Amino acid sequence: MADETEETTDEVTEPEAQPEVVAEAPAAAQPTADATAEAPPVEAPVAPAAPAPAAPAAPVAAATVAVAPVEDGPRPNRRKVREGVVVSDAMQSTVVVAVVERVRHPRYGKTVQRTKKLYVHDAEDTAKVGDRVRVQETRPLSKLKRWRLTEVVERAR
Repeated sequence: MADETEETTDEVTEPEAQPEVVAEAPAAAQPTADATAEAPPVEAPVAPAAPAPAAPAAPVAAATVAVAPVEDGPRPNRRKVREGVVVSDAMQSTVVVAVVERVRHPRYGKTVQRTKKLYVHDAEDTAKVGDRVRVQETRPLSKLKRWRLTEVVERAR
């Protein structure tokens, strides 16, 4: 009977010892990584609380921190900018701008003019028919409006 009790106690002790070894293994693996020397000691106490999630989270956090300082200014503006002539201003806060695009014909090579009508948001109703305006792409403002007026380049005569 005494031997069985001792074996049971040993069995309980062994599983407790194994998680400690598992917790120490990721902590030992982290200092050998090239991320940063300071980060692993800070995260080592966190590892025993949640051993599995803490190990993958550490390299991701280090990579994110490394990327953030690289960007110094505002992100680049990738919105399209077009210039055209106002052909209609009958609607409220909206003008229709005709944008002429010159492209080469795919088969014959001749330069062809293609006109596209854009519905442009003009909040102050500053643009009038005949004005040359500059417009910029924006989020959808209505069913057809995806552009906004940035400036009036030249007034109609």
